[in-house]
Amino acid sequence: MNVRLKFLGAAQSVTGSKYLLELDKEKILIDCGLFQGQKELRLRNWQPLPIDPASIHSVIITHAHIDHIGYLPRLVKDGFRGKIICTHASEDLMKIMLRDAAKLQEEEAAFAYKHGYSKHSKPEPLFTEEDAERVFPMVESVRYQKEIKVLKNLTVKFFNAGHILGSAIVELTLKTKSEEKKLVFSGDLGRYQDELMYPPEAISKADVLLIESTYGDRLNPIDNVITDLQQIINEVVQRRSVMVVPAFAVGRTQLLIYYFYKLMEQKLIPSIPVFVDSPMAIDVTELYERHGYNHKIKVEHQDGQLISIFDSKHIHFCDTREKSKALNDLKGPAIIVSASGMATGGRVLHHLFHRLRNENDTVLFAGYQAEGSRGRRIQEGEPMVKIFGEEVPVKCHVKTIHGLSAHADQSELLQWLENFKDSPKFTFITHGEKTSAETFAEKIKAKGWNVIVPEYLESFELFSGI
Repeated sequence: MNVRLKFLGAAQSVTGSKYLLELDKEKILIDCGLFQGQKELRLRNWQPLPIDPASIHSVIITHAHIDHIGYLPRLVKDGFRGKIICTHASEDLMKIMLRDAAKLQEEEAAFAYKHGYSKHSKPEPLFTEEDAERVFPMVESVRYQKEIKVLKNLTVKFFNAGHILGSAIVELTLKTKSEEKKLVFSGDLGRYQDELMYPPEAISKADVLLIESTYGDRLNPIDNVITDLQQIINEVVQRRSVMVVPAFAVGRTQLLIYYFYKLMEQKLIPSIPVFVDSPMAIDVTELYERHGYNHKIKVEHQDGQLISIFDSKHIHFCDTREKSKALNDLKGPAIIVSASGMATGGRVLHHLFHRLRNENDTVLFAGYQAEGSRGRRIQEGEPMVKIFGEEVPVKCHVKTIHGLSAHADQSELLQWLENFKDSPKFTFITHGEKTSAETFAEKIKAKGWNVIVPEYLESFELFSGI
């Protein structure tokens, strides 16, 4: 048997994760992500895959972020008819994420048509909500550490990666007549000291290893999160003002709720209302209660209901448009958490439209703001930003807090690698910008490992004649 690996995404970039594993004529895809960010990357979503989707036997998913699952509707639309294998929580999260992504695709196409932005006479979405719905019957979800047969001689096991709900390290075991080979895909690894998620599970053996390198060139300590939040919120309270926090609906919103709850419980800040205004974040938060085994938050059964900190009397979920609009007249002290995390769209734009111009109010950035994003422009002190076609003056307080990322930093990635008893035959550095991937590669090479930073569409022969 000959075994090859081709990098269809997340090679010297942090987006579009797709790894094609070929075992003789059988083809397995690990992750099926959408390219996001710069236009040259997004254009890849529209190019045909260098392989016929109908020829792929199965897709194995590490976790349900769009850069790992967002191409699934297109894959199915173009002829894929196999199984999609993931963890139970990833299946639930996938339904929320893909429906939302499809809705955005359709809205963007309609907007481009209406305003004549597209060079096409009738711009089409990459996929529709109908395409997304076709994905779900093909999903087979399993619990962590249960061995599942993929092919006659190939099994898969998922181990908790600690990144987001349902996130997994994928271990493939290939059995031949004479030997056994292990191929390990790290997915996105979480933190060792995360307040919500458990640390990534240790894996001790791999013949072939793919490891992410999002933070491969830097450290991201979480030591000051509590004290920084305490200071910022107490200033908001003193001014009797409102703080708006743009936050991603998956993971970041729930982590912020936890911190706000903890600060109030420990009386480090007064008890003030926290409004969560993101339909997706509300749906995702319910999943945290349903999949209580996957994180550290205590979930109890009371009168047939699941109860957790998310049911605290200080946490309010804005599940209607009316409740969302009512926040425009909200008087402080109060906190509004709303998506999107980089202020590129979503309900948070309405809150920024009303709050940026208020000298008393605060905007807190709780995550990385990509270059060129509206969030980055506010963060860097631009005096005006355009929202809904109107130039809005930025007069409010603008704050940033670090250390909330759900990605392992360089020291934690190296810590996870310490679990391997022997060096793999190949170690591929993926899911990192070029500088990050190359810096991390040098760190691992110093251990004497055979390390490769693959290029987009590069292919490697892993084993031959086994």
